[in-house]
Amino acid sequence: MYTQKSLPTDELTGLFTRKAFHQALDDLLSASKGSEAPIAVAFVDIDNFLHINTEYGHTAGDEVLKMIATLLRGIGNENALPVRYGGDEFALLLPEVEREQAFLLLETFRAQVANTPLKVAGDTVLTVSVGLACYPVDGHLKSELMRKADQALYRAKISGRNQVRLAQDEKMVPKTSHYTQTQLERLSKLAAERQVGEAELLREAMDDLLAKYGVNEIERFTV
Repeated sequence: MYTQKSLPTDELTGLFTRKAFHQALDDLLSASKGSEAPIAVAFVDIDNFLHINTEYGHTAGDEVLKMIATLLRGIGNENALPVRYGGDEFALLLPEVEREQAFLLLETFRAQVANTPLKVAGDTVLTVSVGLACYPVDGHLKSELMRKADQALYRAKISGRNQVRLAQDEKMVPKTSHYTQTQLERLSKLAAERQVGEAELLREAMDDLLAKYGVNEIERFTV
């Protein structure tokens, strides 16, 4: 289990950092093996944050970030880990919190944000979009949980924002002639060595490819 005192924090918000998120999630997943104690993983994105920075200045934007940080700290118990993941995106780890309970906690948080007056930005109504995935129901691997939480966040953004979306089962397509026989043999060997499914490794590789060419960032700023 991680110890929060040893984790790095963000200077502006006082929340833990992206590095802390990865360190804590690794530790939690390692500790949960065998017991399968639930872990909720959530990504939070401020809707239309660029507009606030452009219209009212970065000082107002900083105040918004600090307000979100304050509200995030109120979610869950003392084991919750709120994180400033980067820019206007936050993350939250909720150890030993079931999927349904995590959804209700995040829905309460979403409503709090929407109902909090934002005087630093001309009484602008601030909203957030949230994506949620939970171990073990949505997956056992870190990469799988993060991908499903991120995809749920993306669905929340393209569906109108200001909502919490749960991870969904992923539709898979069969392997085809896109891969050589040697590649498939090596894939099978790697999957056996890692004790994971071949499909999970292929999804991880696709995520790396999309990140390499900035596709995820392009999606993020076009919704």
